[in-house]
Amino acid sequence: MKRRHLHHITSAPRCKVAGRMALATALLWVAQAVSAQDSTMRRPNEAMKNIALDEVVVTATGTEHTLKSVPVQTEIISGRALKNFAGRSIEDILSGLTASFAFGEDDMGSHIQMNGLGNNYILILIDGKRIHGDVGGQNELSLIDPNNIERVEIVRGASSALYGSDAMAGVINIITKKHDEGVLLENTSRFGSYGDVRQHTGVGFNVGRFSSWTNFQLQHSDGWQNTSVEDPNQTEFLITDSRNKTVNRHTNWQLSERLGFSPTRDLELYAAGSIYGKRIYRPSGKYPSVDVKTYDLQYGNASAAVGGKWKLNRTDFLTLDVSWDRHAYHYNFTDTTLIDGYINGRYTPYYPYFPGQTDLQSDQQRTLAALKGVFRLPFENTLSAGLEWRYDWLKAPMRVIDGKASDQTAAVFVQDEFGLLDPLQITAGLRVDRNSRFGRFKLTPKIAAMLSLGDYRLRAVWSRGFKTPTPKELFYRYIREMAGTHLYLGNTDLRPQTSDYFSLGAEYLGSRGLSLSVTGYFNRLDHMITLVTIPTSQAPGDLVARYDPVKVRQYKNLESAKTYGVDVSLRYAVRAFTIGAGYSYLNTDANLYDATHDRMKSVIIDGTAHHKANAFVTWTHDFSPAYHFTAGLYGRASSKRYYQINGDGKGFQIWRLSTTHDLGRARHMTYRLEAGVDNLFNYCDRTPHGLHLGTMTPGRTVYASLTVRFAKGKKVKHEKDTITNLNSNDYEEN
Repeated sequence: MKRRHLHHITSAPRCKVAGRMALATALLWVAQAVSAQDSTMRRPNEAMKNIALDEVVVTATGTEHTLKSVPVQTEIISGRALKNFAGRSIEDILSGLTASFAFGEDDMGSHIQMNGLGNNYILILIDGKRIHGDVGGQNELSLIDPNNIERVEIVRGASSALYGSDAMAGVINIITKKHDEGVLLENTSRFGSYGDVRQHTGVGFNVGRFSSWTNFQLQHSDGWQNTSVEDPNQTEFLITDSRNKTVNRHTNWQLSERLGFSPTRDLELYAAGSIYGKRIYRPSGKYPSVDVKTYDLQYGNASAAVGGKWKLNRTDFLTLDVSWDRHAYHYNFTDTTLIDGYINGRYTPYYPYFPGQTDLQSDQQRTLAALKGVFRLPFENTLSAGLEWRYDWLKAPMRVIDGKASDQTAAVFVQDEFGLLDPLQITAGLRVDRNSRFGRFKLTPKIAAMLSLGDYRLRAVWSRGFKTPTPKELFYRYIREMAGTHLYLGNTDLRPQTSDYFSLGAEYLGSRGLSLSVTGYFNRLDHMITLVTIPTSQAPGDLVARYDPVKVRQYKNLESAKTYGVDVSLRYAVRAFTIGAGYSYLNTDANLYDATHDRMKSVIIDGTAHHKANAFVTWTHDFSPAYHFTAGLYGRASSKRYYQINGDGKGFQIWRLSTTHDLGRARHMTYRLEAGVDNLFNYCDRTPHGLHLGTMTPGRTVYASLTVRFAKGKKVKHEKDTITNLNSNDYEEN
């Protein structure tokens, strides 16, 4: 069957055009909102706007600054914006409320891209601590409970001088809520289309010098199939009844605990840990090389951490943190399967596994230790300095040469924030890393300057990035069955990656509800590591003979790569309305030496979209002292995303309507209802399986959630903590 007949043969239901009804609903809602404004309307809070300008942020420098005084531009997704948006996941939140991010999701985790660079170059923190997922691969963002997020801070550009490896594109810091009531019980249950269930339960207490917070979350989806058409070999022949889903049915859960103890007023100690599990259920079809599945995918994470903060005086302090994280990945067999394996340390081809048995694919563990001090010096100087040590260990019997690999890095860093030249503030930092495998010292400097002119800010940044190849990129050998065998190879000849990031931005932060920022950036990367398709003749002969792959891809250093673009953000608050919009222009250019033809060739950085945008309008109203209402209309759009293989992702735009209802307050109790419609105009991407999608949405979906919260006892007062005890004022997104 030929490709030109695709629109006649697809067996998946078509997306029905319901745009007129949805648009009419949205316009009617806006009209009612405007006409409803009267003296009972909630005033737009001049104080709230000023709070936004004076909010404390920490990610850009690792020390406290107000939003208007931070020398490196920081984007904030506030607690109020999070409540109004009511996102089901951190992917929803970031893609819906900012224009710089692009996401793709598959069974291996979440593909995230920020200003042209992907997972490997984006550092994701939770309360200033690194999230742990697939080392050198996709991030397991479902580890983040969206119901426990106080706010999100985003810093773009290389931040290796402060944070080390993985921070070449930017840093995302997820700051969790501070549960400091005497006794706190809360529960959120959310239900949506396609069997989507999100459950959050938290229990906290503060007694004397002790505190505890226990958090449980569960996420489930039945998955969905946008099309049953499969394009196995990217030819004119298609399969029309594949059972592969766009998103598979999956369930994941997490239980975490954090204990705090303050033996003295100047010493705070903590111990934390979590366990996490996820299973992805894969349906089995009738085409052996395409959709026959004999095992599900199973993940298991665990973490433990201890540390503390010692306040030397009112301004100076020391922090010490030690953590251990594990991410394990298994096959969970659902049918009798003959598969190559290592049994008792010995390679065994076609070993039989039976339903219920599991087979370890990778076990990745990481240990981190960090000592940091912050000291206030004369002449308006703030000095930060620290030591870090990191050890990565990877065990993958079938995926790594010799079955295991390890890597360790030691670092020392120092940073000085100089404010004597007011209104000019300068921040300079330097980090020295030494990696055990590459055996040499690497310097990564950074300098940032901000000029304050009333309500205007001018910021300029130059920073270097540094990242060594991961054990996975060096040693991995991965076999993927998808329309034939695809072979993915590590490369022991890889070199460390470096980058130079430049940005220049202007920002207006007015006290009357208007903020506008424009930032241009240029990021040049040397020896950038990416997967490249290579001739089968260049792959190891034993692997080619064993698996007969249709395609071989290997990690390679690009000769050079660069990304450049402009980010624009606008916010305006008037009366009960808040309006916002963002736009991101991105371009990339990369060069790779083609050994086959002895020439340089230009390649695309996968996932690049030249244009992305988002917009929103929210309206709030107090119908009575017991009923506070908020409605929001949100839109996001992307142009075509480019890829080296398997086609490009289509451009799209998606609109969302959300409502939140605070339903009054009984003694010690509060209630909150959220309901909305995502993808109002029912857009679906029907691209055949095996090719890239612009978006994976199934079309229009609905959701509703209920939060019940019991809090008793006065809030415990804490001094500001550089990382964890942030000012928790509720303010409009800025």
